[in-house]
Amino acid sequence: MTNARDRALELVECGMVTAEDMLTMCLKYMSTDDVADMLDANELSARFQEDADEDEEEQQRRDEKNGLYPDREDIAN
Repeated sequence: MTNARDRALELVECGMVTAEDMLTMCLKYMSTDDVADMLDANELSARFQEDADEDEEEQQRRDEKNGLYPDREDIAN
């Protein structure tokens, strides 16, 4: 018996359905909680985005403090 996940991927790979159509089918079939769990398991949920934004802001502050971001006028010259 073929694994259903493998079959779904095969359908996309052979062009019977587009990846976008397969994604739409999956999302319509899954519950909202299933989708939320999937996003979280793949570190794509809001809590991971917030952590990434905070990390990026902190890195930018450190870089600016260390003079790694020149003023716009410096870039133009």
